[in-house]
Amino acid sequence: MSDVRRKSVRGARAKRVNGARHKPAAIALDQVVAKALDDMKAVNVQVIDVRKLSDVFDTLVVASGTSDRHVRSIAERVVEKAKAAGFRPLGVEGQKTGEWVLVDLRDVVVHVMLPRVRELYGLEKLWAVS
Repeated sequence: MSDVRRKSVRGARAKRVNGARHKPAAIALDQVVAKALDDMKAVNVQVIDVRKLSDVFDTLVVASGTSDRHVRSIAERVVEKAKAAGFRPLGVEGQKTGEWVLVDLRDVVVHVMLPRVRELYGLEKLWAVS
């Protein structure tokens, strides 16, 4: 009898993890990020679907700020809005310098950069699908 229970628990667990509930949350997170970037007047926002290129995350968002303070503020607002919507960031890097701040939200990774740093690294070109 215990074998039957284990199988049913494992099956239910797999459905919850791999079920349709996972993807709608990613869509909602995209909208939360877009709203936060718009609220803070981020410049040249690019959203790249990387599902065919990466198993780690689904969406890459690259945006620019006009100064290091603006870059930090944009990233802080993204984190704030994500937390308010129930999405806890895995990590935030680069807040001290403010030239390039990365916000890892699991399915969505947000890069907020100064224009010169963005041009130097060219993330859009790196992740673009031909």
